Amino acid sequence: MNKKLTLSLDKTIIESAKDYAKSNNISLSKLIESYLTALTKRKRNSVEITPLVESLSGVITLDENFDVKDSYAEYLIKKYE
Repeated sequence: MNKKLTLSLDKTIIESAKDYAKSNNISLSKLIESYLTALTKRKRNSVEITPLVESLSGVITLDENFDVKDSYAEYLIKKYE
C-alpha cells in the first residue's frame, strides 16, 4: 500500500535528485523508496557471529604499540626481495 510523504529538503538537493532520477529512468519517489529500503535493510540484517568465530575471539594478543600497517609493509618488503 502506497502512502504519501512530504519532505522538506534544500532546493539544490531536490534538483540534483530529480536530474539523477531522470538520467536513470526512475521516478524520484522510487529513488527515495529504494534508498530508504536499502538503508533500513542494512540495520535489520545484523551480522550473526558463529560459534566458531566466537570461540576464536581473543585468541591472539598484540602489544599495545603494534602497528598493523608497518607489520604488513615489512612482510611485503621481505616477500618481494
